[in-house]
Amino acid sequence: MITTTPQNREAVLEAAIERENSHERRLKSRDVTLAIATPLVLLAAWEIAAATGFIDPRLFSPPSAIAVRGAEMVASGELFGHVFATVARLATGLVIGAVAGILAGLVMGVWRPVRAAFEPMFTALYALPKIAILPLLLLIFGLTETPKILAVVISVFFVVQINTLSGIIQIDGRITEAARAYKATGWRLFRYVLLPAALPAIMTGLRVSAGMAVIVITAVEFVASNNGLGYLIWNSWQLFQPSTMFVGLITVSIIGALITGAIILLERAMLPWKHSNQPRKKAKTQ
Repeated sequence: MITTTPQNREAVLEAAIERENSHERRLKSRDVTLAIATPLVLLAAWEIAAATGFIDPRLFSPPSAIAVRGAEMVASGELFGHVFATVARLATGLVIGAVAGILAGLVMGVWRPVRAAFEPMFTALYALPKIAILPLLLLIFGLTETPKILAVVISVFFVVQINTLSGIIQIDGRITEAARAYKATGWRLFRYVLLPAALPAIMTGLRVSAGMAVIVITAVEFVASNNGLGYLIWNSWQLFQPSTMFVGLITVSIIGALITGAIILLERAMLPWKHSNQPRKKAKTQ
């Protein structure tokens, strides 16, 4: 009969933890490999298809031609001018819309009369396509930067507001009761209970709204701008310059990925408990 001792149990536990962590590391390595290899394989297939005539290179410029055109636009500074215009509008609208959406969601979540007054109207306005508001904004503000930024602000505001409100409403009532029992009221209740509990929903709203903001600003620049990546894409299509059009499309996708990545990093910094080492936790609880 084998006698188990605290030392043996500790050794078994450590071995289980190591196996779980090793398995997780292998899965992460596989995921990184797939994430890098998949676009490279698709680009290679695209290049081969264009070289062999399987697709028309006049319509679908091969990656090599797109890279050459992109390098030319970078060297001339043309691409940077369009990127700066789009990023400036996008960043301004994203920040204003996010701040306004968070504040509105928090206020509506805390004060029921405010929620009752504005929630039906916000629900109706959320269903309205945001790009459809552009003609009204142009009518009011003219062909200036204001309607382009406001289109982004409006699209971001509703997504963030809805997620923030949802995060506040879903807080367990027992948590707030316990906080009040420990004299947490007013600002202390908001700062240490309501806001941290709603943060996961707020960050989800920011991630969703960031992608929507990229779509909206690109569409706005199609029709109401003489610079920016949306203008570059639309103008190159009209002039039948597919390689330039693909440069614009790729640049937009890169900007969207960078913004989403920045929000993910912000989420990891603000919600460290959500991204802790899960395998190790599971092993410890067994």
